[in-house]
Amino acid sequence: MLTSGLLRPVDDAHAIDEAALLRYAAEHVAGFPSPARGLALTQFGHGQSNPTYCIEASAPGGVTARYVLRKKPPGAILQSAHAVEREFQVLKALGTYTDVPVPKVFCLCTDASVIGTPFYIMEHLEGLIYPDNKLTGVTPTKRKTIYLAAAETLAAIHKVDVTAIGLQKYGRRDNYCKRQVERWGRQYLSSTGEGKPARYQKMLDLAHWLKEHIPKEDSSAGFGTGLVHGDYRVDNLVFHPTEDRVIGVLDWELSTLGNQMCDVAYSSLPYIIDATTSTGYSYGGFEYTGIPDGIPPLEEYLAAYCSISARPWPAASWKFYVAFSLFRGASIYAGVYHRWTMGNASGGERARFSGKIANAMVDRAWDIINRENVLREQPARGMHASNGPSQEFQRKHEGSISTKDQGKFVPSEKVMQLRNKLMKFMEDYIYPMESEFYKRAHSTSRWTIHPEEEKLKALAKREGLWNLFIPLDSAARARELLFEDMSHGSPGSSEELLLGAGLTNLEYGYLCEIMGRSIWAPQIFNCGPPDTGNMEVLLRYGTKEQQKQWLVPLLEGKIRSGFAMTEPQVASSDATNIECSISRQGDFYVINGTKWWTSGAMDPRCQILVLMGKTDFSAPKHKQQSMILVDVKTPGVQIRRPLLVFGFDDAPHGHAEITFENVRVPVTNILLGEGRGFEIAQGRLGPGRLHHCMRLIGAAERGMNLMVERALSRTTFGKKIAQHGSFLADLAKCRVELEQARLLVLEAADQLDRHGNKKARGILAMAKVAAPNMALKVLDMAMQVHGGAGLSSDTVLSHLWATARTLRIADGPDEVHLGTIAKLELQRARM
Repeated sequence: MLTSGLLRPVDDAHAIDEAALLRYAAEHVAGFPSPARGLALTQFGHGQSNPTYCIEASAPGGVTARYVLRKKPPGAILQSAHAVEREFQVLKALGTYTDVPVPKVFCLCTDASVIGTPFYIMEHLEGLIYPDNKLTGVTPTKRKTIYLAAAETLAAIHKVDVTAIGLQKYGRRDNYCKRQVERWGRQYLSSTGEGKPARYQKMLDLAHWLKEHIPKEDSSAGFGTGLVHGDYRVDNLVFHPTEDRVIGVLDWELSTLGNQMCDVAYSSLPYIIDATTSTGYSYGGFEYTGIPDGIPPLEEYLAAYCSISARPWPAASWKFYVAFSLFRGASIYAGVYHRWTMGNASGGERARFSGKIANAMVDRAWDIINRENVLREQPARGMHASNGPSQEFQRKHEGSISTKDQGKFVPSEKVMQLRNKLMKFMEDYIYPMESEFYKRAHSTSRWTIHPEEEKLKALAKREGLWNLFIPLDSAARARELLFEDMSHGSPGSSEELLLGAGLTNLEYGYLCEIMGRSIWAPQIFNCGPPDTGNMEVLLRYGTKEQQKQWLVPLLEGKIRSGFAMTEPQVASSDATNIECSISRQGDFYVINGTKWWTSGAMDPRCQILVLMGKTDFSAPKHKQQSMILVDVKTPGVQIRRPLLVFGFDDAPHGHAEITFENVRVPVTNILLGEGRGFEIAQGRLGPGRLHHCMRLIGAAERGMNLMVERALSRTTFGKKIAQHGSFLADLAKCRVELEQARLLVLEAADQLDRHGNKKARGILAMAKVAAPNMALKVLDMAMQVHGGAGLSSDTVLSHLWATARTLRIADGPDEVHLGTIAKLELQRARM
């Protein structure tokens, strides 16, 4: 039924102060109708845990906005139960950084004085919920699709990298089952303390059996452990109203980190027992009553999950996991019945039957334990776990499976939406302003900021196109350090906008390319070098104090930065050659040396430099260097001159030669510690410098577009340039090389995501050689087709070409990258 069909009037026991709620929502929920003409509150009747309400707020124009509120129940509750704070935390992380379908959360209120208990507000998903696991009234074909979609969604949850989304401390991975048996045993005793139910002793015996049969893999924190939903069932899923796909996973109250096979077994309970709370109980489950037509057999359901999640067939420990799920379910239903006797069960009258269900679960657990076999050693022929349950399932889900495997370079819907927004922004605002930016850059005011730039930056923020470069893992780390209070920084808030859109390097590649089509675009989206690399350094290696002082204003776009490494006296492509000294004197470091090609230092907004120098000239070769933060206003910092790149000074950004004469900075400005400069540089050179390659793909694409437009509009020797055979051949070759380079860059980004900078260094080096050389060839041909105009400042081609040529040195000389590639190739040959 539709989610709206599950609503009923609010129980008297769960009534809340609607006026207080309205005031709070208007202040803390982004986009909440203001002023609201009224507020209607109803309660969801489905579910037996945290009271859940539908909020309907009417705007002055008559438009009604719907939200969902979920709160702790009133009265005495069991310790650690009903943790809405944890629900909010996991929903926020999943919604921000993954494609797992969850409702968007807006705010968390831990102040019980507002409506009586802590609560959070999330979006209302208008879709279908199936409270009856038999899917009565649903066609057989649709039944199968629903169950297999549930298996697919569960696999997606289990594949989430919890560290990358900031949930690495959400729970302990190891000994999950052992701790869960103890926990639910205590919960059962607490719920039945005043009166022993009929299955009391059998429940205690069941706990003892489980402790004696915990699988060996449970003691490990390795493969098969991760995010656990804790109450994963078909009736906790919201399906799209017209499409057979999950749009929301609900009820994360019991989520944690641990053994994920427990989720799989718990989601399989409809095959074992019918736990519906109707008066006409049939506790047998599908294997007793017969599987409704269309619902896949248990083996097919499990094979679907194992195929997508790449998990082994669970036959060896399946008896334990099913018995454990029934034990856990019995404890939960005993708690629901206990709350019903106290008058605060959120399920209303339906909760009165939960005590009988708890008893039935204990009986069914012992029935399972006493069987000799509960699952085949291998799935039946035609539904192997290694290749999926059926060809039909594989065909239907090929797109969703292949996006992370065979077809990994197909952008997700989220990325395509951002890409379309970005391209529209470029067409509407960036390209039309390019000539104005260039006019100012060539005027006497060229070292000042065009007033339109700040306006465009504000607009980009509002459009959600800000700081898109920030990788998942760095964003999670920043959130943990900078925005510790989970009641702040809701999605859509100013804090969250600072941390980007939660993209992988691969996903960002599709967007960074678009920005590369204009010299001016990256800085508008706060995605320009060297700020991106410097922010990445501060995100990964900065202390909390350094981050608050320098990272936050950089993320906000209020200041800019420079990277001071290259020196005029030495070949700086070998960083061991650098001579700038950083010597410790009490509570200060004193810096002496000369740097040049410090990009960004000419910008009037530049306030901080990340400088690489030597703290110990006698240390091992790669332990001499350190990185330190230098305020540009520190006495002794002298910007000597702007440097020209093929005649371009790149104002107002610029590339500076800077001298450092007895520059004293606090010891707290050191990054990571003395001798860690190379370590930081390697972390910076991966994602930050791959961005150059991504932008070069975009620059070449712009060159292709301009070249084609020119060839179709200009006539030479009696026909259009586009009709000359030599042009057609060269154009085709350019397209081939561009697409080859694009795929190489995307492959590098993907390997960077999956394997890290060190293991991906070979493919990164290949991309850094291929991308600029390809861009130079394409842009050179575009300039040739434009004739004299291509060499002038009347088009962007010459500037794009100059930038591309610079990167064959600035992004590391080709020779260094080729050396890395060759060495790795020789190593492979010797293996």
